[in-house]
Amino acid sequence: MSEVSEPSKTRLAATVLLARDGEQGMELFMVVRHHEIDFASGAMVFPGGSLDPGDRDPRLTRYADGAEGMDADMLAVRTAAAREAFEECGVLLARDSAGQLVDGARTAELGELYRAPLEAGEIGIADLLEKHGLRLALDELAHFAHWVTPENMPKRFDTHFFLARAPQDHVLAHDGTESVDSLWITPSEACRQADDGERTIIFPTRVNIEKVGTSKTVAEALERAHNSKVVCVRPVVEKAEDGRILNIPVEAGYGASRFLVKGQGGQRAVIARRE
Repeated sequence: MSEVSEPSKTRLAATVLLARDGEQGMELFMVVRHHEIDFASGAMVFPGGSLDPGDRDPRLTRYADGAEGMDADMLAVRTAAAREAFEECGVLLARDSAGQLVDGARTAELGELYRAPLEAGEIGIADLLEKHGLRLALDELAHFAHWVTPENMPKRFDTHFFLARAPQDHVLAHDGTESVDSLWITPSEACRQADDGERTIIFPTRVNIEKVGTSKTVAEALERAHNSKVVCVRPVVEKAEDGRILNIPVEAGYGASRFLVKGQGGQRAVIARRE
């Protein structure tokens, strides 16, 4: 597991790849960002966001499965991933007092009560867990990737990506505020739509779609994630005649170390090609 880095210079954030097995192969749940959001506006992304103060609530050590041995930052980042999955798309990765994952019906009821207050910062995730006798199922999250925004960007994030199987009976839907649309999509179709200009997909999202897409099933993807070392990616950017070249560690598992990225500049790259 990689270390959480540069907390004073970047904003810690968490992103969650929710996956299921479909008729055409593994599918990912993705949301389309509101066009007025200041980061990745209009882009198709994985649910996620920056840490909230409540993600560091000390009660979480008592209300989280899989927290044993984690340092405070990693516990907070994993908590943020679980909270964002609930806030942004209505998936509650939690267990009841009997140790069973919360089912879709109860998740929908809790969503009606708590998704909006959580997003508004009126309550923290620990308040929900304590009141209803639940425990976050952080052990359902597989650490998948770790990216830090290049130093020359005006807004920088230290983002940890997590992979999880979407519970079968949960109804996933975007929140209607930060995200204005949502869909289940195979990795290959997501890449095709980006290449054809139908969707905007920023570079880190694109290469992580490709990476998870090397697995045929959710079980295979989770096994690979659990058995792989996460290498922190801090892209080094070079100017190129027809775009930008991003240099990343080949050990991070993206199949190359240099990528030519074309698009509309900044983080809104719509096409990524390996050199």
